[in-house]
Amino acid sequence: MAQMRKLEKQAQIKSSPEKLFDIYKNKIDLMPKISPNKLRSIEIIEGDGKSVGSVRLWTYFLGDSVIAKDKIDAIDEGNKSITFEIIGGEVTKYFASYKANIQLVSEGQSNFVKWSVEYEKKNEQVPDPHPQLDFLITMAKEVDSYLVQNS
Repeated sequence: MAQMRKLEKQAQIKSSPEKLFDIYKNKIDLMPKISPNKLRSIEIIEGDGKSVGSVRLWTYFLGDSVIAKDKIDAIDEGNKSITFEIIGGEVTKYFASYKANIQLVSEGQSNFVKWSVEYEKKNEQVPDPHPQLDFLITMAKEVDSYLVQNS
């Protein structure tokens, strides 16, 4: 029987958590423009793309061109966090369950982006999703750089 596992990673950011949260919640259409070498497109399939229940199709580069269909599971404005469930695409070939959560936080004088993924492998030969987590952190840092340069 497979078990749920969790990986977490964080990185310091220079922009405010509010601004980075706003991009991920309300302005995802900017992300392919901010990081065209990593993100080809984001297409809204159901809903408005910003609220719980919205379904989006992401085309991105992780070695090769990859697609992922996600559904927004939860948005917590107070904690500046969004939880996404992957419901289609390459990830679902390897994982029976896969959820990602981004949270933007301030700790003292520092700001951080924290990504976590909770997943269940389809079998034990499937590697843990460290490359996907690294990709999410790298994307957030590129969005952060964009915000710093365009503030």
